[in-house]
Amino acid sequence: MNCDASGTIRDRIDELYRSESRRVFASLVRLLNDFDLADDAMHEAFAAAVETWPQQGTPDNPRAWLISAGRFKAIDGLRRQGRFQAHRIEVMSRLDEIADENAAMAATEIEDDRLRLIFTCCHPAIDPKLQIPLTLREVCGLTTEEIARAFLISKSTLAQRIVRGKAKIRDAGVPYVVPSLADLPERLDAVLAVIYLVFNEGYSASQGASLLRVDLTAEAIRLGRLLLDLLPDPEVKGLLALMLLHESRRDSRASRDGEIILLEDQDRSRWNRSMISEGTNLLEQALRSRRFGAYTLQAAISAIHAEAATAGQTDWNQIVVLYSILLRIEPSPIVELNRAVAVAMRDGPAAGLEMLDGILRGGELDKYQFAHSARGELLRRAGRSSEALAAFQRALELARQEPEKRFLLARIRDLTGSGETS
Repeated sequence: MNCDASGTIRDRIDELYRSESRRVFASLVRLLNDFDLADDAMHEAFAAAVETWPQQGTPDNPRAWLISAGRFKAIDGLRRQGRFQAHRIEVMSRLDEIADENAAMAATEIEDDRLRLIFTCCHPAIDPKLQIPLTLREVCGLTTEEIARAFLISKSTLAQRIVRGKAKIRDAGVPYVVPSLADLPERLDAVLAVIYLVFNEGYSASQGASLLRVDLTAEAIRLGRLLLDLLPDPEVKGLLALMLLHESRRDSRASRDGEIILLEDQDRSRWNRSMISEGTNLLEQALRSRRFGAYTLQAAISAIHAEAATAGQTDWNQIVVLYSILLRIEPSPIVELNRAVAVAMRDGPAAGLEMLDGILRGGELDKYQFAHSARGELLRRAGRSSEALAAFQRALELARQEPEKRFLLARIRDLTGSGETS
């Protein structure tokens, strides 16, 4: 095969790794019943693809090929390590049972391996504090740093939680099985949280050169749709509505050269009206149930933005009301921060700053970049330039994403170049 064709296949494998590796991993966990073994097998399968596909061509079903290759690589590895006899009965029994198990349960059980494994990691036997970090790391492939950022904790603390979660699965013998529909509701909160955090990492990447990770937002929406098919719960509808309403703005959130465009400056004609319509319809269904929760409330806030023809027509009073309700049912410093910003948009920057400064004095958001950048923006709008400069500089120290760094540097240049002081 010529070099151009080989390079094209290698690019295809790289693309498959980005889009399919965690789904391959999830299937291998189901087949092999072991996190670490499945992870090794997944990487060996992709290595085998790099070696064989340039000569043999790309298979018709690449994901199935990778799962099959990974399975046999794992068995070969066990044999080479002298562990095959100890694992052979368990592994082969699992491989033999899986087809019958899935066929028997297909009408009522989870058919998607990745969603299946998310539910497994969210088993009630596992400490809720461990469920979500473990699932995000092992099933969804987020880095320890990305997850630590979402939880506002240190990377080392998060790493310890993940280790404990895997040990619990091993020591307690938590089964890698398809949960029955009866088991779904008690795991629903953790599963919704996982899907939401995956979406958030895609919607605003915690680090790197790009503002967005479309692979993650698309996967979160896909999982949300699968979950809705399984369990048409109001909060599942609320979460899917929230993701669709946010994703509808994707194409307007950055300029062609990757610079951040704030919500108030976005070209609303570029918002995806099909996604807005679908999201609004799901939101209305969730609200009519009167059994909704935090995701539905957040979707309602996003819908208010979607309904406003211009930024100036945004109903900030209604947004403040919704954040106040959200704060009562799910109190958190992030919700407090968002409410403070909404108050600033309704009542002026001074009102929002008073609330925001109180939140920062609590200490929980001291290392949260967006708290400092929001404070800098409100100070800038209030004409308090020197204080705004300090806030933006603090936010820049904490920023890990290149577009965010460029945005903050631009704000700092504007302030230092103005010659204004306060």
